[in-house]
Amino acid sequence: MDPATSRPAVVIDNGTGYTKMGFAGNVEPCFIVPTVVAVNESFVNQPRVSSTKGSNWLAQHSAGVMADLDFYIGEEALARSKSSTTYNLNYPIRHGQVDNWDAMERFWQQCIFNYLRCDPEDHYFCLYIAVQPVLALAAGYTASKVEKMVLSKVAECFGLGAGPVSKKNSGKADNVQTKLMTFDMGVVVDVGDGATHVVPVADGYVIGSSIKSIPIAGEDVTLFIQQLMRERGEHVPPEESFEVARKVKEMYCYTCSDIVKEFNKHDKEPAKYIKHWRGTKPKTGAPYSCDIGYERFLGPEVFFNPEIYSSDFTTPLPDVIDKCIQSAPIDTRRALYKNVVLSGGSTMFKDFHRRLQRDLKKIVDARVLASDARLGGEIKAQPVEVNVVSHPIQRYAVWFGGSVLASTPEFFTVRLPEAIYLHIFSL
Repeated sequence: MDPATSRPAVVIDNGTGYTKMGFAGNVEPCFIVPTVVAVNESFVNQPRVSSTKGSNWLAQHSAGVMADLDFYIGEEALARSKSSTTYNLNYPIRHGQVDNWDAMERFWQQCIFNYLRCDPEDHYFCLYIAVQPVLALAAGYTASKVEKMVLSKVAECFGLGAGPVSKKNSGKADNVQTKLMTFDMGVVVDVGDGATHVVPVADGYVIGSSIKSIPIAGEDVTLFIQQLMRERGEHVPPEESFEVARKVKEMYCYTCSDIVKEFNKHDKEPAKYIKHWRGTKPKTGAPYSCDIGYERFLGPEVFFNPEIYSSDFTTPLPDVIDKCIQSAPIDTRRALYKNVVLSGGSTMFKDFHRRLQRDLKKIVDARVLASDARLGGEIKAQPVEVNVVSHPIQRYAVWFGGSVLASTPEFFTVRLPEAIYLHIFSL
């Protein structure tokens, strides 16, 4: 018997904005940290000294080794970049795609050895990495170059030669069934920081041909808030503006039911609705403050009226969900409308699920009325129930699904032995 099966598997969900990590069987992740790495690049930026003396080159080499080992992740990385100019921030995942594999490997090392404090040889791993489009995963397609890169980095980081590497297709699509374990059918609306996917599930199977993705996610909300505050002339240090916008999004933003009424409310009672942000300039230590006004409700509004943010994509999220369901088999549509499940940190805005349910219901009711009008009242269509499910674990639903999955006995039978790994790389 493999001794690793007696210990809980390590579950890591690497998202564009945040990484959730913990052990299988738990309801919540042990740590939630920003997916960012601060690397000391002082040696990289130093000019190469051309000298024949071996001592000078040895000193430079030793400094390079130390610089390569000197890095931080998460909130500690953000703090280091503010306090020192020698640390540069690197976001390994951009828009749902791994952008820097070296930074990703460093991030994993810190997650395992510094945060979870476990030995990779003693645990199986369930990794969710945003490296491929959800459509490709759902269709069973594997991009060989990307897959090889994932396997290579995971093997280097976790030590493949010391033991087996649990291999579960990384991404959100194969986790959908776990998310909907209590539903026969449903639609997962997964809105993360870098990508938004709408995935329908019928009888436990993903309907791959109906999956929809949109190029608007949580990071776009942050950038829109940053833009609004800059245009209004708020005195926020440029190097702090993105982080301030992110904090404003997470702490003060909410979804409104009527954007015009919300403008009037803020104009009539500004003292009640306008919030204040206070911070300290990282370079000088001088305090600063700014007002937080319309961006409180305009930020999340980009999901329902995306034209206020970008002219490249103008289809609201409720319309995308409706198109997704309408492209599914006709006998599954009523059940899909009835179970629209939210997932991802960018669905945590106050009243987000109510606004989404209301707008989706309007689209469905308008279609039913148009159908009745075409038939001249001879046949009356039955009303369609629309229900958007909001639940306490939707912020880390992907991680929770991995926790449930890695707790089952079947999980330990799905692994990648070293022989198969070597065979893949020989192809």
